[in-house]
Amino acid sequence: MTCFLSILSTATAYPCQNKHLSAAFWLILLIPVSCFTFYSLVPPGDLIGLQLASERGDLRMTESNSPKSAKKPRWTSLEICLITIVSLLFIIIIALIILFATQKTGLCRLSAHAASRLIENMDASMDPCDDFYQYACGGWLKKNIIPETSSRYSTFDILRDELEVILKVVGEATALTKAKTLYKSCTNERKSAHRGGGPLLDMLPDVFEWPIAVNEWETNYGKSWRLEDVIAKLNEKYGTQLLVNFFVGSDDKDSNSHIIHFDQQTSLGLLSRDYYTCTGPYAEACQAYEQFMIDLAKLIRTDRGLDINETFIQQEVARVMALESEIANATDTPEDRNNPVLLYNKMELGDLNANFTLEVDSQQFDWSYFTAKIMNTVNISVSDTEKVINYSPNYYRRLNLLLSRYTKRDLQNYLVWRFAMNMVVGLSRAYRDTRKAFRKALSGTTSEAAVWRQCAVYVNNNMDNAVGRLYVQEAFSEKSKELMIKDIREVFISNLDDLTWMDALTKKAAEEKARAIRERIGYSDNILNDEYLNNEYKDLAYSAEEYFENILQNLEYMQKRRLRKLRVKVNKEEWVTGAAVVNAFYSSSKNQIVFPAGILQPPFFSKGQTKSLNYGGIGMVIGHEITHGFDDNGRNYDKDGDLKDWWTPDSTHRFLELSKCIVNQYSNFSWDLANGLHLNGNNTLGENIADNGGIRQAYQAYQNYIRVHGKEPPLPGINLSHDQLFFLNFAQIWCGTMRPEQAINSIKINVHSPGNFRVLGTLQNFPEFAKAFKCSKGGYMVPENTCRVW
Repeated sequence: MTCFLSILSTATAYPCQNKHLSAAFWLILLIPVSCFTFYSLVPPGDLIGLQLASERGDLRMTESNSPKSAKKPRWTSLEICLITIVSLLFIIIIALIILFATQKTGLCRLSAHAASRLIENMDASMDPCDDFYQYACGGWLKKNIIPETSSRYSTFDILRDELEVILKVVGEATALTKAKTLYKSCTNERKSAHRGGGPLLDMLPDVFEWPIAVNEWETNYGKSWRLEDVIAKLNEKYGTQLLVNFFVGSDDKDSNSHIIHFDQQTSLGLLSRDYYTCTGPYAEACQAYEQFMIDLAKLIRTDRGLDINETFIQQEVARVMALESEIANATDTPEDRNNPVLLYNKMELGDLNANFTLEVDSQQFDWSYFTAKIMNTVNISVSDTEKVINYSPNYYRRLNLLLSRYTKRDLQNYLVWRFAMNMVVGLSRAYRDTRKAFRKALSGTTSEAAVWRQCAVYVNNNMDNAVGRLYVQEAFSEKSKELMIKDIREVFISNLDDLTWMDALTKKAAEEKARAIRERIGYSDNILNDEYLNNEYKDLAYSAEEYFENILQNLEYMQKRRLRKLRVKVNKEEWVTGAAVVNAFYSSSKNQIVFPAGILQPPFFSKGQTKSLNYGGIGMVIGHEITHGFDDNGRNYDKDGDLKDWWTPDSTHRFLELSKCIVNQYSNFSWDLANGLHLNGNNTLGENIADNGGIRQAYQAYQNYIRVHGKEPPLPGINLSHDQLFFLNFAQIWCGTMRPEQAINSIKINVHSPGNFRVLGTLQNFPEFAKAFKCSKGGYMVPENTCRVW
């Protein structure tokens, strides 16, 4: 009995608690109770009757060898029951000891691992009140070096690397067999080397050739050349949007319907318009970009047996650079595109011909002909009365002015160059190496990732549901689908009452939108259905010997799938991402938050982690994605995902004023790694608002949790409170570093602040952090002036 009580006492008191022990405890109690109940329900006479029946032979035995004259005393039924109890108790106690030891070891091993990770990544010599990022990530920064194949390295990248290893495994369903074939073709370097640049040379005539890489282009192609034909072909067959960005997407003001969109060119060879100054930190990238073009043109001409005229090639390249520089400057700046209300210009297709003239070599661009040429490939007819949305009217006006300064040859050189530069990845080493110096100048990487790793990423990007199925079966636990979304959503809603800047009418609409958010966790059940997957990929027929052609097939397949949606109602239940992704998402048009299986792992989430770590990890991410529905962009969409102003003018004014505080705070951060450049607080506003809201909601949800369930036992091996652990795990999610070249890119084109400033900026604005670490006001982590929107 002493042993029995000891085990039960330990099972209920030990920090690594186990629900199985509680169940066993009640089982132990029930056995004697049931036995004594049985004894009390059977009258004494009946027990005697049972014994007499046995003596009379009414209960048959298999055999009995005892002589009648030597009978032993028989056990009473009560004695038999008690012996049974003792035997069962002994067996259960042994089982409990084994179970308890196993579970105790397993859970405590997870706790020890979490504590070890936290300790290894932090630098305890730093004062958390001086620089919490260095305190949290100093150890990580010392022990992790950026691989030569990468421009950056972070917690996210480590998890993605691990995920890519898992993706090397291939399943048996037909769709997975196709994924295997695609992967094999990608890793078949021997075949790619044998084919050289042949596949690219063979398909260039399909896009009206690259003038710089062929003789007599004007004679063979120039006379019949039309801009509409070229960019339509690049769009519908290869999914490449140049000059005119044509695509089918949901109607912002009617999110259940699809509509044709016209936008500015969003893809530039040098990433952002700033690079085209070609001075200062951008000079090397410009030079490498031009050399990339020169080397590729020379390689193609050599393979075609054509002469190499260095002067001629350099002149052609210079014209292409000048043209792309003007295109970049014609685009609207990111700051000009922050407001979706201003971007929404709905009109009829015929209005484009009437109001947005484009002219090349005295040829008028026919918007109706261009649109029909694309949509005819999916058997959809359009007329001049077709409703379309023009996101960039000013861009098209500026584009028309610059086109008058260039010839059709210049445009064709540019269009095919931009397509060809992205296609060299599917060719031999000689072709891939033409971009080596450009890659180094742009991102700082000196070598490529292993071929198998590149191929795992490529297959995942192009067959996300098939690969998601594989990942879920190999590495995802169903228990991971249990998240704390409801708790954090309720915190967001309850916090609305605390916002003095928002009036009651707008608060009511905000609550309705928050409650209407759809949640997607882990993966779509469809990906486990062979029939569904096989149907999704039924039109794809890969060859293990022809990787380049497989790439072209994927480009066309994906674009046709998008175009066919024009007459189809938007499926708001559809996932916006695959499962094998280390990220999370919010869709404003679907009012949907998504947490793929790939992110539901430590340090973000684990059933074996303390709640403080889970709330500081995936909890903050959940809060972040919920807040996206109310940031500078998401706030423009209502609960149904429609672009609609549901704010009163006063609440809008107050929101914009509070947002300016966030803009100014982050714009004041300068980054030594990026040559001292300041962050762009306007470009990163939405993400910064989401970070600040997410940390507040997750922390309050955790406090609600411990009020209901009680405080958690200390995490062994680390002398920090759970409030401190919450903030520590949040910060360590963003541990990472970049090469200087990538740091500059990040500031120019990334809508997220760099990881260190995501930590610093967010915690500077949150008083509970200062309380947890007892930081004095006025220090770096507790500035006099702070910002809060949500």
